[in-house]
Amino acid sequence: MDPTTDNAGNTGDAGTARASLEALRAEIAKAVVGQDPAVTGLVVALLCRGHVLLEGVPGVAKTLLVRALASALELDTKRVQFTPDLMPSDVTGSLVYDTRSAEFSFQPGPVFTNLLLADEINRTPPKTQSSLLEAMEERQVTVDGTPRLLPDPFLVAATQNPVEYEGTYPLPEAQLDRFLLKLTIPLPSRQDEIDVLTRHAEGFNPRDLKAAGVRPVAGPADLEAARAAVAKTTVSPEITAYVVDICRATRESPSLTLGVSPRGATALLATARAWAWLTGRDYVIPDDVKALALPTLRHRVQLRPEAEMEGVTPDSVINAILAHVPVPR
Repeated sequence: MDPTTDNAGNTGDAGTARASLEALRAEIAKAVVGQDPAVTGLVVALLCRGHVLLEGVPGVAKTLLVRALASALELDTKRVQFTPDLMPSDVTGSLVYDTRSAEFSFQPGPVFTNLLLADEINRTPPKTQSSLLEAMEERQVTVDGTPRLLPDPFLVAATQNPVEYEGTYPLPEAQLDRFLLKLTIPLPSRQDEIDVLTRHAEGFNPRDLKAAGVRPVAGPADLEAARAAVAKTTVSPEITAYVVDICRATRESPSLTLGVSPRGATALLATARAWAWLTGRDYVIPDDVKALALPTLRHRVQLRPEAEMEGVTPDSVINAILAHVPVPR
């Protein structure tokens, strides 16, 4: 592939692409303190053409994280606040009658962007939630029988609050399975929280990322080159069997009513390849699979009610499976 140059001045070859994507952490850290795992997860999702579910209590910089990522990658981003009265056309767009031309014209909705922040996605009814399904899976929107392609790259970063369930509509399993990763955004450590307050005391404005010094350090050309390199990352038959064994073990776990589907196994293989490439290798090792198992699988399993009452979590079940499934040598 011939190197191309994006607006950030980055050539699109694999070597510079990895360096540029690694620079994202430092750039986003100018606006967001202490969320390196979430930044890495979002980059992995972009490399795999997947989508991300961000779960965390209000006020842990989920929105700021996505906006900072878009600025550092020089990508377009839009935000939709999901509410009980939100209609599907408010997300996808609709046909509008033009009185001057006496014709209907399509007005694109906010889904026509590179990074769509679906804020509190579980606060809107299933009908509106499902309006994202076609966009997430097919990367297009069909209105009045006409399919309209979405831009590339395209990523949905949906947020939900893990502690407030009143007035919410839990995402159905079919839609949860469309998210490549589920990332938990924890509360900051004491020192990180001190750093956040210090920045605000010094005049940091989360609505003005340019003033915070966030600049484009990568772009679409880097993503294109990185995706091509990830696709060439070698996966041995032993690693493929290891991924299958982990996913099959979830289907046999006595703590679960629903295990990981073959789509989930495919997702784990894809994220492990992306992580291997990001860490500087052109082949996948078992540690790559282990590193991405929790964010890739935790939302694809369903606990038995009795296990949930005993304090079992999806993460604890997956960790136990990782400890017992034989690791290839």
